[in-house]
Amino acid sequence: MHERPRFLLAGDRGLLVEFGAVIDPEINQKVRQIFLSIEKTPIEGVTEVIPTYRSILIFYDPFITNSEKIEKKILERQGKLADRDIPSPETIEIPVAYGEEFGPDLEFVAHHNGLTPEEVIEIHTSASYLIYMLGFTPGFPFLGGLSERLFTPRLENPRHLVPAGSVGIANNQTGVYSIDSPGGWRLIGRTPAKLYDPKRSPPILLKAGNQLRFKSISKKQFQEIAESNGDS
Repeated sequence: MHERPRFLLAGDRGLLVEFGAVIDPEINQKVRQIFLSIEKTPIEGVTEVIPTYRSILIFYDPFITNSEKIEKKILERQGKLADRDIPSPETIEIPVAYGEEFGPDLEFVAHHNGLTPEEVIEIHTSASYLIYMLGFTPGFPFLGGLSERLFTPRLENPRHLVPAGSVGIANNQTGVYSIDSPGGWRLIGRTPAKLYDPKRSPPILLKAGNQLRFKSISKKQFQEIAESNGDS
């Protein structure tokens, strides 16, 4: 028996569907079920679907459909969906050069948690992270699964510029900056992988619902990969 989601209007052409009130893998699985269902079999009049931690934001053309019709369709689909309707998540490995100029906050994260920098790297690379959602900037992954041993508060004053590829920690989350942008996460490393490339198809490397693992690489390996990606 599926628990009825909460439906909230989001302007004159948006509907927010909430499946829970906390960040939880089971709730996120419900989000992914409905998202994949709409992606596979579109609902007439729906123009865009954005999955998040615990909800889905649905945009629609009000000249074709309305929130009541979409709500009915969602409830119908929810009653028919089962765990088998979700494909097994893919795992992507992201290479990361930790510390020094790539991770200026690695020492702080280690000291804050009573660890050595090497232990921080070992713990950070030993986990498999669920990609709950993409947001903030195009392709920025919000990941679940960070060890409590690495929980670290954000910077009191955010940086004006964080380089693309920077890997950071903020409280109980870890993530990767997909483009150059301001940010207040504690930076522990950087990847030469391009999470967002407007010249690539598709431009965004990661997908919500998949798994991500980090692999520690040397500074030399970072430079070699960056050069192969066309960066100098």
